Amino acid sequence: MSVSAETISAFCADIGDIAIQDQDRVLDLKSKDYYWYSPILKEQLDGKIGQVVVIPTSEEEVITIAAAAAKHRIPVTVRGGGTGNYGQCVPMEGGIILDMTKLNRVLEISDGRVVCEAGARIERVETAVSETGQMLTMFPSTKRLATIGGFMSGGSGGIGSLRNGMLRDGGNVNYVRVVTLEETPQVIELHGADILKVQHAYGTNGIITAMDYALMPTVDWQHTIVLFDGYDAALACAKEAQEDGIDAFLMTVVERRFARFYKRLAAHFPSDRDAIFAMIAPEDVDAFAAKVAAHGGSVTVSRSLHDLEAAKLPATWECGWNHTTLQALKHERDTWTYLQIAYPRPFDPALALRQQERYGEELYFHHEMARMDGDIQIFALPILRWTSRARTYEIIDEMERLDGCTVFDPHVITIEDGGMKEIDTTQIEFKKLADPHGLMNPGKTRGWTAEMAKS
Repeated sequence: MSVSAETISAFCADIGDIAIQDQDRVLDLKSKDYYWYSPILKEQLDGKIGQVVVIPTSEEEVITIAAAAAKHRIPVTVRGGGTGNYGQCVPMEGGIILDMTKLNRVLEISDGRVVCEAGARIERVETAVSETGQMLTMFPSTKRLATIGGFMSGGSGGIGSLRNGMLRDGGNVNYVRVVTLEETPQVIELHGADILKVQHAYGTNGIITAMDYALMPTVDWQHTIVLFDGYDAALACAKEAQEDGIDAFLMTVVERRFARFYKRLAAHFPSDRDAIFAMIAPEDVDAFAAKVAAHGGSVTVSRSLHDLEAAKLPATWECGWNHTTLQALKHERDTWTYLQIAYPRPFDPALALRQQERYGEELYFHHEMARMDGDIQIFALPILRWTSRARTYEIIDEMERLDGCTVFDPHVITIEDGGMKEIDTTQIEFKKLADPHGLMNPGKTRGWTAEMAKS
């Protein structure tokens, strides 16, 4: 589906001198994210393209755009840095791509909070708050490109989730400002738990223009690489370090078969050892090293970020979460895809080892230490040797049915099928208010049906 050229022209006339782009190369670039991690999504989404990119620089311009889009009934797909993996910002029905990256001001920094516009790059926000002796409680491994609003809309956790929980856990975001998509747009402010009405909603139910984010005092984390002669020892060490309260911002256990993808770390992560990549608080470095030694491991790197960059080594956050998938795809792009797995609580390392044995060369594992709802939660984002859709879903079924795991399917575009497994009625009720014509990012939620739209 697409909108007629005449309707697009009428829309462009209505928004006046707000910046637009409609060159083919720009439309192609801005209609994509990292969905190509999944061969299933690549087949489904290749060729989907918007018809005009609109680039507001203020909330007032967003309101003008929203009013014109509603008037002409044009689909709107909101885009930040385009670092999502599930086609969150791919326009399924053409129309408008709303590029938010010029709405990028840091508005206010206070003790423990920052308020910024939704299109601000996360790394830029991080730099601004660092001048006050503070840092973000959490960020994605793609922080150099990702926007704060994009992370809110499409993300769930990342670097810092070990210490500060998942993105939706109370306190990480307390305030969101939303423009509705209707002929006379409203500006709605959400506070506290109400932010869940738009968190991880893929931009299907309102245009986020500004939000706040939690801060913590700056810590000069020691980026640490630890090696073990066995994945069992690495898992056990990481699990025990978390249970014993070692102050860490990141702890990723990576099996040795990944070593060939980490070219810059060849001297520190050899192919005959399994590894932990961690960010450890300076005061706990010795305690962590002692725990590593107790599990038969050895520390090969322990440096501040400044010293790490001086040595031209990657930050440890680029060695965990879904950056690990990217490392593999850089070298063997057509070979691999990936899965996202949450393990039953309490975590049993023996289950992970049984899976490793069961799938052999089909799956290479890495496990992420995190917290969810205040409790320890272990995830895995293994890379999967691609053979077919049928085999992918056979493995997903086995992990859920036999192992009691929850697999957040990264091979689907809808919110419900990828993560929450059920329709979030609160988000759909908010969509009825904020997007009454059903124009926002169509096709990305099963909870919205055509009969819900106002005429």
